[in-house]
Amino acid sequence: MTANTLIALLVMILTIYAVRALPFLFLRKEITSPFIRSFLYYVPFVTLAVMTFPAMVTATDSIWSGIIALAAAAAAALIGGDLFTVACVACAAVFVSELVIL
Repeated sequence: MTANTLIALLVMILTIYAVRALPFLFLRKEITSPFIRSFLYYVPFVTLAVMTFPAMVTATDSIWSGIIALAAAAAAALIGGDLFTVACVACAAVFVSELVIL
C-alpha cells in the first residue's frame, strides 16, 4: 500500500468513528424535543428513499418503465399491500411496460 492509500484509510476511519462516537459523548440525557425526536424518527426512511428512488427509475431499459413501476408500487402500497405484494406489483409493471414499450 502506498502512503496516500493509508492516509485516505485513516481519514475514513476517523470520520466514521467520529460520526458514531460523538453522539455518545455529547448526548447523555434523553432527547425530549418533539421536533428532534420526529426528525430522528424519519431519518432511516428518508435515507432508504434517497438510495432506492434513483435506482428504481434507472434500473430498467427505459426510464418510462421505471416510472410506471414506481407509480404502480406506490399505488399498491397506498392500497395497503405488504412489502412482498408491492415488490411483485412493481416487477409485473416493469415486465408489462417493457413488453409494450419495446
